[in-house]
Amino acid sequence: MDKHIFLIGMMGCGKSTVGRRLAALLSCPFTDLDDAIEAHEGRTIPEIFAASGDAGFRVCETAALRRACESTPCVVATGGGIVTREENIELMRGHGLVVWLNRPLDDMIADVRQDTRPNLAGDKAERMRTLFAAREALYRRAAHIEFDNRLPAAQSTEKLARLLRERGMS
Repeated sequence: MDKHIFLIGMMGCGKSTVGRRLAALLSCPFTDLDDAIEAHEGRTIPEIFAASGDAGFRVCETAALRRACESTPCVVATGGGIVTREENIELMRGHGLVVWLNRPLDDMIADVRQDTRPNLAGDKAERMRTLFAAREALYRRAAHIEFDNRLPAAQSTEKLARLLRERGMS
């Protein structure tokens, strides 16, 4: 693989789950950007949000994305809000293939745990609907491929791997 594969989409769409499986199928490294941020910053995502707010977290996220772009090509699971900064969209599109993992919003709402998501305070379902409405056009614009991720993880990953192989990405 000579380019990164960036997985984008809402929280609960399957970026980390599919990303790990996809990297294994393609025999390449996997990076979960949230894990990379926590390791670099020495604190959890909720701690970063509490101390620095969304704006401070986004600075950390862009720095982590830059580090990922400079690494060996790999599958990168991004955070749901990565597309809110134009710089991030340009970085991803310039360094690889951007795949939007899309699922029905109600499925994502059902799968997301609120206790680990600092930007879901209050009514989780309403907050996710608001975030999706604000981000949907950004996902669409950032993505080279929109991938329907409503199958079970193993089946979805196999289907995505086949699609990527057809595009010469493995």
